[in-house]
Formats: sequence, structure tokens, C-alpha cells
Amino acid sequence: MSESTPRLRRTEPGVVDENPSAPSNIAPAVPSSVIWTLLSFTFAMATLPIGSYFFTVKYVFNGNTTYAGALAALMANVVLITYVILAFKDDQAEQAELREEEEKKKR
Repeated sequence: MSESTPRLRRTEPGVVDENPSAPSNIAPAVPSSVIWTLLSFTFAMATLPIGSYFFTVKYVFNGNTTYAGALAALMANVVLITYVILAFKDDQAEQAELREEEEKKKR
């Protein structure tokens, strides 16, 4: 007996496109603005709390590491909350653009 293999359907991955002359979509999966935002907030998350800690220990709190540590933790939370708010606003703007495009198509 020979085993038969199931045939690939169009919806399954691995199907070869029948029209290779059609233009392919080479757009990135994630917009570059999102990548730059993530990179900038990553940099801020790495430098702002540490920088504020060492600056305030030496110049503001005169060696009191407790207050400087609390301020560094506060700065980390500020960066994180700002990123979350910015991400929500960016997502809402993207959804509004999609709604406008759908309305234009209906007209």
C-alpha cells in the first residue's frame, strides 16, 4: 500500500503563488515610527533612572541613597507610563485611519 499525501489548499501556508509577475508587498510588518519610539524609550529606560540616581546622590541629596533610589524608581515609572500612553494614542490614531479608509471605500 502506498500512503497518499493530502493536497495543499489555498489557505494553507506553503502554497506557491500562481502569478509570480504580480508586485509583492515588501512593506515592513511594523512601521518604522513604532520601532524608533520603542528604541528611544528603551534608551530612556536605561539611562534616565540611573542618571537621575547618580546625579541626585551627588548633587541634590548629598549622599542619601534612599531618596535618590526613590527618585530613580519614580523616573522609571514615568518613562513606562509615558510609553504606555503614547502606544495607546498611536493605536487609536491607526484605528481612526482604518475607519476613514473603510468609509472612503463605501462611498
